[in-house]
Amino acid sequence: MKLADKKIYLASKSPRRRELLRQIGIDFELLLNDKEVDEQVLPHEKPADYVARVTRDKLLSAHRTMQFRQLPARPILAADTTVVVDDLILGKPVDFKEAVDMITRLSGRTHQVLTSIAVSWRDQVWQLTQYSDVAFDVVSDDDIRAYCATTEPYDKAGAYGIQGLASIFIKDIAGSHSGIMGLPLFETTQLLQKAGLKLLPPPL
Repeated sequence: MKLADKKIYLASKSPRRRELLRQIGIDFELLLNDKEVDEQVLPHEKPADYVARVTRDKLLSAHRTMQFRQLPARPILAADTTVVVDDLILGKPVDFKEAVDMITRLSGRTHQVLTSIAVSWRDQVWQLTQYSDVAFDVVSDDDIRAYCATTEPYDKAGAYGIQGLASIFIKDIAGSHSGIMGLPLFETTQLLQKAGLKLLPPPL
């Protein structure tokens, strides 16, 4: 099958993940279930276990939807990202106060961003979790409040996206820039290749 004929299902609502897949020329179709996956943290659940579990649940939900709708069988990609500081998982802030609390906690600190990705094809599932470190400069209270008064914090884990306004707070990263955005492209490519997807055309 030619590369142009290859398509995957993406089990994610994230516009950043769609943008990143387009960046590397992946043809995809969104595959979402009306029933949301439960993203509540379980008691005593470690961050790495949490992000891997939510990703698997998204993948399984999408796979069931594909079967229920009798859609053409294709590889499915699911992902989830979490921001962690002091072993505390920071989700998406629900209001201004929570956003301020999150950015205050990250100010002057190095925290971790974990993105787990999973790909299923036929009867096989491949999954891995990518870890990155992000160092914030010290952010003044006025700057924190000004930032949290924008719309940026409220659809992002940890109240920020590295590709947005909060980038002015970030002084260093160690890991994957695309992983911090929500989809580590190197690792994603490795899993898609296991499912038989070829990203580059054959040599002339």
